[in-house]
Amino acid sequence: MTKGAILRVYVSPRSSKNKIGGIRGDEIKVAVTAPPVEDAANEAVCRFLADFFGVPKSSVTVRSGRASRHKTIALRGLTAAEAHVRLA
Repeated sequence: MTKGAILRVYVSPRSSKNKIGGIRGDEIKVAVTAPPVEDAANEAVCRFLADFFGVPKSSVTVRSGRASRHKTIALRGLTAAEAHVRLA
Protein backbone atom coordinates (compact mmCIF):
# COMPACT_ATOMS: atom_id res chain seq x y z
CA MET A 1 0.00 0.00 0.00
CA THR A 2 1.36 3.40 -1.00
CA LYS A 3 1.27 6.24 1.51
CA GLY A 4 -0.44 9.42 0.38
CA ALA A 5 -2.05 12.64 1.54
CA ILE A 6 -4.49 15.08 -0.03
CA LEU A 7 -4.03 18.80 0.63
CA ARG A 8 -6.42 21.63 -0.12
CA VAL A 9 -4.31 24.61 -1.13
CA TYR A 10 -5.00 28.29 -1.79
CA VAL A 11 -2.29 29.66 -4.12
CA SER A 12 -1.04 33.25 -4.21
CA PRO A 13 1.03 33.68 -7.37
CA ARG A 14 3.55 36.50 -7.98
CA SER A 15 4.62 36.61 -4.35
CA SER A 16 7.96 38.07 -3.28
CA LYS A 17 9.09 34.57 -2.17
CA ASN A 18 7.86 30.98 -2.03
CA LYS A 19 6.39 30.22 1.39
CA ILE A 20 3.63 28.60 3.42
CA GLY A 21 1.37 31.43 4.56
CA GLY A 22 -0.65 29.61 7.18
CA ILE A 23 -4.21 28.33 7.08
CA ARG A 24 -6.99 30.06 5.14
CA GLY A 25 -10.31 28.44 6.04
CA ASP A 26 -9.75 24.73 5.36
CA GLU A 27 -6.89 25.37 2.95
CA ILE A 28 -3.14 25.81 3.30
CA LYS A 29 -2.05 29.13 1.84
CA VAL A 30 0.96 28.74 -0.44
CA ALA A 31 2.65 31.76 -2.00
CA VAL A 32 4.86 31.30 -5.06
CA THR A 33 6.90 33.76 -7.10
CA ALA A 34 5.72 32.36 -10.44
CA PRO A 35 2.96 34.09 -12.42
CA PRO A 36 -0.34 32.28 -13.08
CA VAL A 37 0.35 31.78 -16.80
CA GLU A 38 1.12 28.68 -18.86
CA ASP A 39 1.00 26.40 -15.80
CA ALA A 40 4.00 28.18 -14.22
CA ALA A 41 2.31 28.68 -10.83
CA ASN A 42 1.14 25.05 -10.70
CA GLU A 43 4.67 23.84 -11.44
CA ALA A 44 6.08 26.20 -8.79
CA VAL A 45 3.58 24.96 -6.19
CA CYS A 46 4.46 21.32 -6.91
CA ARG A 47 8.22 22.03 -6.74
CA PHE A 48 7.89 24.04 -3.53
CA LEU A 49 5.69 21.46 -1.79
CA ALA A 50 8.00 18.62 -2.87
CA ASP A 51 10.95 20.44 -1.29
CA PHE A 52 8.94 21.40 1.79
CA PHE A 53 7.73 17.84 2.46
CA GLY A 54 10.96 16.16 1.35
CA VAL A 55 9.43 14.06 -1.43
CA PRO A 56 10.35 13.84 -5.12
CA LYS A 57 8.60 16.37 -7.38
CA SER A 58 7.01 13.45 -9.23
CA SER A 59 5.18 12.61 -5.97
CA VAL A 60 3.27 15.92 -5.97
CA THR A 61 0.41 16.41 -8.43
CA VAL A 62 -2.45 18.86 -8.88
CA ARG A 63 -5.60 16.71 -8.77
CA SER A 64 -8.05 19.55 -9.35
CA GLY A 65 -8.06 23.32 -9.74
CA ARG A 66 -5.34 23.75 -12.37
CA ALA A 67 -6.89 27.07 -13.49
CA SER A 68 -7.96 28.20 -10.02
CA ARG A 69 -6.30 29.53 -6.88
CA HIS A 70 -8.12 26.75 -4.98
CA LYS A 71 -6.36 23.46 -5.68
CA THR A 72 -6.40 19.90 -4.46
CA ILE A 73 -2.86 18.51 -4.27
CA ALA A 74 -1.98 14.83 -3.96
CA LEU A 75 1.24 13.89 -2.12
CA ARG A 76 2.63 10.39 -2.42
CA GLY A 77 5.24 9.09 -0.02
CA LEU A 78 3.91 10.38 3.29
CA THR A 79 0.70 10.04 5.26
CA ALA A 80 -1.75 12.81 6.11
CA ALA A 81 -0.50 12.65 9.72
CA GLU A 82 3.12 13.07 8.58
CA ALA A 83 2.12 16.02 6.38
CA HIS A 84 0.28 17.61 9.31
CA VAL A 85 3.35 17.27 11.56
CA ARG A 86 5.58 18.91 8.96
CA LEU A 87 3.12 21.81 8.59
CA ALA A 88 2.95 22.43 12.35
